[in-house]
Amino acid sequence: MKIHKALWFGLTCIGIVLAMIGFLTPWHDLTTGHLGLLMLALIVVAIMLGFPTAFTLMGMGVLFTFLAYYLQNPDAQRSIHQTLDLMVQRTYATMTNDALISVPLFVFMGYLVERANLIEKLFRSMHLALARLPGALAVATLATCAIFATATGIVGAVVTLMGLLAMPAMLKAGYSVRLTAGSITAGGCLGILLPPSVMLIVYGATTGVSVVQLYAGAFFPGLMLAGLYVLYVMLVAKLRPDMAPPLTAEERRIALPADADALSRQGYTHAVNGLLGTLFKGRRNASVSFGFLSRYTMLALTPLLAFVVLTGSVYYLVTQPPTVYEIPDELRLGSGGDDFGGLAEPPMAGGLSEPPVEGGLSEPPMEGGLSEPPGSAAAAPNTAANSAVAGAAPAPSDTGPARVPAPTGYWIFFGICLAILAVFYVLLTWARLEIFKMLMGSFFPLALMIAAVLGSITFGLATPSEAAAMGAMGGALLALAYRRLNMPVLKESVYLTAKTSAMVCWLFVGSSIFSAAFALLGGQRIIEEWVLSLGLTPIEFMLLAQIIIFLLGWPLEWTEIIVIFMPIFVPLLITFQIDPLFFGLLVALNLQTAFLSPPVAMSAFYLKGISPPHVTLNQIFLGMMPFMGIQVVAIFLLYMFPGIGLWLPTVLYR
Repeated sequence: MKIHKALWFGLTCIGIVLAMIGFLTPWHDLTTGHLGLLMLALIVVAIMLGFPTAFTLMGMGVLFTFLAYYLQNPDAQRSIHQTLDLMVQRTYATMTNDALISVPLFVFMGYLVERANLIEKLFRSMHLALARLPGALAVATLATCAIFATATGIVGAVVTLMGLLAMPAMLKAGYSVRLTAGSITAGGCLGILLPPSVMLIVYGATTGVSVVQLYAGAFFPGLMLAGLYVLYVMLVAKLRPDMAPPLTAEERRIALPADADALSRQGYTHAVNGLLGTLFKGRRNASVSFGFLSRYTMLALTPLLAFVVLTGSVYYLVTQPPTVYEIPDELRLGSGGDDFGGLAEPPMAGGLSEPPVEGGLSEPPMEGGLSEPPGSAAAAPNTAANSAVAGAAPAPSDTGPARVPAPTGYWIFFGICLAILAVFYVLLTWARLEIFKMLMGSFFPLALMIAAVLGSITFGLATPSEAAAMGAMGGALLALAYRRLNMPVLKESVYLTAKTSAMVCWLFVGSSIFSAAFALLGGQRIIEEWVLSLGLTPIEFMLLAQIIIFLLGWPLEWTEIIVIFMPIFVPLLITFQIDPLFFGLLVALNLQTAFLSPPVAMSAFYLKGISPPHVTLNQIFLGMMPFMGIQVVAIFLLYMFPGIGLWLPTVLYR
């Protein structure tokens, strides 16, 4: 029986790991720290053999925890009690982790959006909107994958659905199998990087980094990676038209409604001119219904309404006067008068005091206690002036505080938006208006939901858990709006959400027990001593860590890499004074390889399951290789220009 090449590759990797264990382990001088490293190697081998990750971590962790306690004190009964106590404590600590609350809610939102059947409409509208670009079908595939993956975060669902929709269209248009497979698999994997990503939640909960800052930091690197994918596809389409032929005029043609076609035949080539001319110039045509005119006029005016709302809201925010708090005189620092009830120094008779200075400056004698100098009685009622002198802002008048002038940046933003709006209306033909209508029914609902979820998290309006609850409600409303919210869909979404959430939580429990056993045995100490003995600089350590993570992405998935190896790297980050947030962004980009590298490239197997028979697994793997190279370029750019990932969290939170 012929064994598949991927199986040979996996067995070879396992053999290499076992050989390294046998060769590097000092069997003649074995310590508890070496047992910890042995446990780490055995975990990798067990996962590569196909054992469930969570329960393998728990089983190995319990076994080696008992061994660690037993080696410290050879009392089996006591060691068993200590091991069970540790299991309970670690499990309870995982279940009370607030960061994990958002996981089931985001997953539930993803499953509902997936079942709302938006992806077909989204791909069709993006395909037509980008039809004139080189490699239009591949670009539309990447754009659809990025948008849909952001809304769902479920790699398998995005790759499978896009394989069913985009692969037949791309192969029929003459696209190469490699470019087709690479575009679908690479675009589908963007969901594990672009927020709201479950991977970022898992990393934050494992390493203690703020999930909110991770979301803000991963936004621009995710867009950069998607942009590099699109740029590569367009270059391939320009340099190799045989791999990505341009669309024909027939494929770019858009069927117009009968009323729009009638107005177009009358000479109204631009949609706005035709709609307004027919409505207000009295040239009503019996062949054009009033319902069509009203609906399409409202559709054409939607960008103008959005422009007014957006620029008006931003203007209101940037011109809002600073908040001034009224502080009572008795609470104001340095205020005079009797301080009844407040803390004050007791009078010190005979204590240190300033000596009298003859002929020098001194306060005039005040008979009868404190009093204002002459001439101040008329000014006393002027409380606004007194408050201003005391350091407080003047009391607001009846008309309210004056708004501050808008900064220059706002007017630049206003001008850019106005220019975009003008270009939109100048180029708005009937065909483009029809495409805009399709986008209004597919792209903008998803974009609005994503913006609401991410905006509420980024600007501090809601915690990730609260935003996830809002996103779950938005997913339910989308499914309801598209008449897909029924009991079977709801039941299946809840079941899959519970299944995925249980997997994530058990992974955390297993990882926590494993990390405790690893620390008890002293494996972390040996690794730290070895790394420090190399005399690495922070840059060299970061490069070494990223290379290790890149290589681990070949046999392991991102879940195993995060829950097993990130707790090992985090203490070293403190030693080398590396920002855990920046390191996490590099890891997030690097972990894209876990879904694009054989033999555990699950996206390749998802795509192979729904591909035509002539598409082989080797062709899919070869198609993914250029996109893996693009990921390496993205990691290099983020390392050379850290502001790509750190600018937004620095502006918002630091």
